[in-house]
Amino acid sequence: MKLSHFNFDLPDELLAEHPAEHRDEARLMVLNREKQTIEHKLFKDIIDYFDEGDVMIMNDTKVFPARLFGNKEKTGARIEVFLLRELNQDQRLWDVLVDPARKIRIGNKLYFGEDETLVAEVIDNTTSRGRTLRFLYDGSYSDFRTKLTELGETPLPKYIKREVEPEDEERYQTIYAKHEGAVAAPTAGLHFSKHLLKRLEIKGVETADVTLHVGLGTFNPVEVEDLSKHKMDSEEIVISKQAADIVNRGIENKKRVCAVGTTSMRTVESSVSSNGRLNEFEGWTNKFIFPPYEFSIANCMITNFHTPKSTLLMMTSAFGGYDFVKRAYEEAVKEKYKFYSYGDAMLII
Repeated sequence: MKLSHFNFDLPDELLAEHPAEHRDEARLMVLNREKQTIEHKLFKDIIDYFDEGDVMIMNDTKVFPARLFGNKEKTGARIEVFLLRELNQDQRLWDVLVDPARKIRIGNKLYFGEDETLVAEVIDNTTSRGRTLRFLYDGSYSDFRTKLTELGETPLPKYIKREVEPEDEERYQTIYAKHEGAVAAPTAGLHFSKHLLKRLEIKGVETADVTLHVGLGTFNPVEVEDLSKHKMDSEEIVISKQAADIVNRGIENKKRVCAVGTTSMRTVESSVSSNGRLNEFEGWTNKFIFPPYEFSIANCMITNFHTPKSTLLMMTSAFGGYDFVKRAYEEAVKEKYKFYSYGDAMLII
């Protein structure tokens, strides 16, 4: 398929600037692939589609406050620094994006915080906006990470034009987040409340926690019409033996095995055995899923509504069926569903 197949008109007012007042009361569109039907529900109604022994695969990555603001030495120019990936713990080396990039050259120093106790030196250019920074900090590594957390703010997506608000620190994080390392939230999981998870547990629905540390590469625009030529950035994933066992038991018992979000789906599809079972794994994935694609692990999927031409929409279309998902998106626009990170959800069964 071509990039142009995934374009559609999305009114700006449907991009969600704020989350739903209560996590599990976002709207939910339910797509039944067999019956080709579309239902309109609330997210908390999702419990009606799951039974004892069914499995939900959840990405337990935790977003860290990756956006910092510093001042350039001498000029004092305000520079946004977006932490992407830690390269070396001992040397305090990080891959980052800087904005405005034209002002930042190798050898420049940036000062962070009112007391300017955290300083970073630019030691390399990686891309037009990318730089490698060495943070100059004399304290212990744990003190250094604490300092980054204090100075950083929640990295809301760029489409959200408002200032970061106090509630974002909690709401742009799943309630089951454990392992810090993501620069963006696995947003399908944002809809789960503690109450809903407890109700699912009482009903006998099992959860399998996997980890994919979401990087900004997930949201990089596709710039080639031929999708086979698009390259995804690599992201770190972990699948424990315990998670693999839970998922494989669900498959063997012919239960509903549901990937909560595109990140969970990419994770499990990156480590499949020859007999269609999930393997434990720790490493990296750059898997790009677009139609046509035969899925091996999950037979059900929860996802948000995605933007035009995005890799996330392409994966959703591969799972739900291109024509069916296209029809669902037309209905979502007509019914004014909210899109993107703080938007509404879709269940595909």
